Amino acid sequence: MAAAKSKHSKPDSDIRIIAQNRKARHLYHILEVVEAGLKLTGTEVKSLRAGKASLGDAYAVIERGEAYLVNLHISPYEQGNRFNHDPLRKRKLLLHARELRRLLGKTQESGLTLVPLRLYFRKGWAKVEIALARGKKSFDKRQDLAKRDAERAMARAMARRRR
Repeated sequence: MAAAKSKHSKPDSDIRIIAQNRKARHLYHILEVVEAGLKLTGTEVKSLRAGKASLGDAYAVIERGEAYLVNLHISPYEQGNRFNHDPLRKRKLLLHARELRRLLGKTQESGLTLVPLRLYFRKGWAKVEIALARGKKSFDKRQDLAKRDAERAMARAMARRRR
């Protein structure tokens, strides 16, 4: 399945990427991508500006009509004091109510999950790309690897031929 483009996609010229979840595209079929804001504390924003974040084990959940990003690791701010943030706390995702209801319906009915793909700043605001995704089976992963290897081999052959 091809990855669907979000209707909210804009040119990447005003985006500064902080972290990407490369493993997500290997482990999941990406069906739809949605951009969401993040509710952060001051020390979290400063730490993000320094590039100290990891999306490795992060996922999104919807509880009591609110969306949260769980297991997003934002390192404590080095110049922070005793009021520094907890690195793994749940962070609220800022979505329109309509988008939230739609995502909730899709995750409940068809066994889909919400996976963060990348964390970035757009025009000074911290944003996260959340993907509606379905887990891949092991044969799907092997098939993707074989396809990528074949494409690399073809590209190499074409490059050699042009020389």
